[in-house]
Amino acid sequence: MTANEKKVVVIGAGMGGMATAARLAKKGYSVHVFEASDRHGGKCRTEWIQGYAFDTGPSLLTLPAVYRDLFQRTGDVLGRVVELTPVDPSFDYRFHDGTSVKFANLSRTKTLQAISDSYGMDASKEWDQIMRRAEAMWDVSREPFIESELKSVASLLKRKSLMRDLFVISPWKSIRGLAIKSPHLRKILDRYATYSGSDPRVAPAVLSSIAFVEEAFGAWHITGGIGKLGDALYQRCLDRGVVFEFNARVSEITHESGRVTGISLEDGRKISAPTVVANADAGVIYSKLIKNPPSSVSRAGRSIAKMEPSLAGFSLLLGLRPSDEPRLEHHTVLFPENYDQEFESIFSRKVPVDDPTIYICAPRDVTMVKKEGHEAWFVLVNAPRHGSDAFDWSDRDFANQYAQKIIDRIESHGIQIRNRLDLLEIRTPADLEASVLAPGGSIYGTSSNGSRSAFNRAKNRSPLKGLYCVGGSAHPGGGLPLVGLSAEIVAQAIITQDSGAQLSSLDRH
Repeated sequence: MTANEKKVVVIGAGMGGMATAARLAKKGYSVHVFEASDRHGGKCRTEWIQGYAFDTGPSLLTLPAVYRDLFQRTGDVLGRVVELTPVDPSFDYRFHDGTSVKFANLSRTKTLQAISDSYGMDASKEWDQIMRRAEAMWDVSREPFIESELKSVASLLKRKSLMRDLFVISPWKSIRGLAIKSPHLRKILDRYATYSGSDPRVAPAVLSSIAFVEEAFGAWHITGGIGKLGDALYQRCLDRGVVFEFNARVSEITHESGRVTGISLEDGRKISAPTVVANADAGVIYSKLIKNPPSSVSRAGRSIAKMEPSLAGFSLLLGLRPSDEPRLEHHTVLFPENYDQEFESIFSRKVPVDDPTIYICAPRDVTMVKKEGHEAWFVLVNAPRHGSDAFDWSDRDFANQYAQKIIDRIESHGIQIRNRLDLLEIRTPADLEASVLAPGGSIYGTSSNGSRSAFNRAKNRSPLKGLYCVGGSAHPGGGLPLVGLSAEIVAQAIITQDSGAQLSSLDRH
């Protein structure tokens, strides 16, 4: 294989793009990454503002084995470049009626005991049954749906275990369709749909497997912030010889005769390459970057365009002065009385939620504040997307009013903020769209609303030969673990494809 044939262009320095780049560079490919912004990491970032550090994207790491494998295979073990610490309890769930329950990290026994203490033995048994079913779903879906390249529905229909798998996964059921009587546990289970930006009323029941994954493989914090993982991956890419260009926006993915030929940049440059990896929103890739597409590419684009975008997020970055009050756990979730109203507002009415579920990330990490005793909280509520077809988040006066409403809601739970407030910064879906080019500020690209959502998501191997899609809007989905698996799938597909082409060339000679 010639040097030019081993040249790869990556669009986007998000986690998926960098993970793919590192794997390919380790295999001897010449990799050049073009990033539209001035920084690496995409949504995975830890931002310092006036002495406070905030994880403004992912705020915990699950399935750390995905990144342990990535770092091991590209040079050195993960533990040498970042420090992982378990978050225990993993979550403190608080409800409108004043009750609460803390889920233990890496211990179903302790979690079940906590549920029993708060809501009785029947509720504890219900959760145990749900987790046993979620574990079975994970075992069945992990290899064919998550860890493998999903090429077509037909490939799954050929599986010998098809009938058994269908019975376990129950694709006709939503998360809401899983029988659970406890209203408190119902809200906790529903929340796992929002992990993929989806509506639990229609999102497939298999998403409940996320609850099992979180329980079985743990919730982890990285000392200094989750963004340290992005920094470490960027350095790993540099160590492997990957070249980065920032503030370099791609205007077009060029092609000829059904095959990719490279990219064009907004500054007028044209970069030729036989392989392009796009770590960008799939909708943008197919609708804006591929001009005059072949019919097969147009069909794929239409399928992606039909998918419902994921929900967005409205967040507050709070720097707080010391307090004598007990500290919050690392992750606290405040549930409203009417959780359904949240999804009705976001997905049906497309307006901000009047009484939203509030997620608070308050790391007990002294390296994330400059002053002793101070705290940096990242507060997130689910929100409708920004845009003409959703909600206009460009009104800063409204954003300020909405931020005060959220603070009111937090304080109604007995959590004091205003008398400690040292820093308040507001991030709307419009801000997220501008900073990381996420259309409408959708956190996960597309939602998993509906049983066919997994099949409609952008495939890793595009119909345009030589073009591959990686990241949260491509298979297998959003979130750090799945994005890492997406990169592994894409890198392996490229290596296998090139190995096959090389063997074919040798046969001809």
